[in-house]
Amino acid sequence: MRTPHLLLALALAALGGHAGAQPAPYPSKPIRLVVGFAPAGAADSVARAMSDAFGKALGQTVLVDNKPGNGSSIAADIVAKAPPDGYTLLIASPSSISVNPALNPALPYKPADLLPITKMTTSPLVLAVNTASGIRSVADLVAAAKKDPDKLNYSTSGNGSAPHLGAALFTQLTGAQMTHVPYRGGALAIQSVMAGDTQVTFGTSPSVLPQAVPGGKLLAIAVSTRERSALVPGLPGMREAGLPEYNLEFWYGMFVPAGTPPAIARKIYDATVSAMQQPSVKAALAREGTEVSVSGSPEQFSAFLIEDGKFWVNLVKTAKVKVE
Repeated sequence: MRTPHLLLALALAALGGHAGAQPAPYPSKPIRLVVGFAPAGAADSVARAMSDAFGKALGQTVLVDNKPGNGSSIAADIVAKAPPDGYTLLIASPSSISVNPALNPALPYKPADLLPITKMTTSPLVLAVNTASGIRSVADLVAAAKKDPDKLNYSTSGNGSAPHLGAALFTQLTGAQMTHVPYRGGALAIQSVMAGDTQVTFGTSPSVLPQAVPGGKLLAIAVSTRERSALVPGLPGMREAGLPEYNLEFWYGMFVPAGTPPAIARKIYDATVSAMQQPSVKAALAREGTEVSVSGSPEQFSAFLIEDGKFWVNLVKTAKVKVE
């Protein structure tokens, strides 16, 4: 026969076992931040500029994991298929959310597989050329591309990337014909222009600006926004460069797998906003021509994506961009 003391001990042990089975509060282990482009590109720069402050806001280590390829679709697919527990996050651009699904309906993920958290940054592209090309302005580029159709090669960070779409819009509006050469990241695309393997790029600011130094092999000639940008002083906007109908900028944002619990998504939102508002993060990004731009809420970011997606999908269709 069991004594009352034994019954009490068994009851306490049962309660202890039940309490031990409760999930640990989020976050209780390191967080993986997946980036769809190679190191030294714009997405990587954003991730590394904010990861330390982001980790401190969450109280955990944040590991940046570069998974380049297929215009960032590989990274998006990894996160879309990850457990929705807040430990695998994605920094994405319009490429993975709007452009690639429009270019390739057979992608292994859908945009709905990713839950938007917040926009993080916005910035113009920078039109740059190899110094030895003799091109010194947008007018020079158009003239050279029309004189020898498809002789000029333009590099990008991949099919469906913002630089790819920036060049596609340029050729659509000007009638210039150039050959697309995609790479696995922005840094590689810029290196190809500097080496003379390609002659032109619509690169992201963090990829272009550190290399576009006086007397160097890379010359920046314009920004992709209609007017000049305070983010990239000294370069004309497209109106001033003679192409007033051209206007394009791009963004990066934070995403998690669909199905992530609202409480965890909210913690990630709060930590992202906190990190992006740190003066050191803003200063690091500003040096590379990138502006911090966070959403008022995940819901606001979702609404933004609906309208923004219309622009990119329309550009894919009207410019007849295809997967090469």
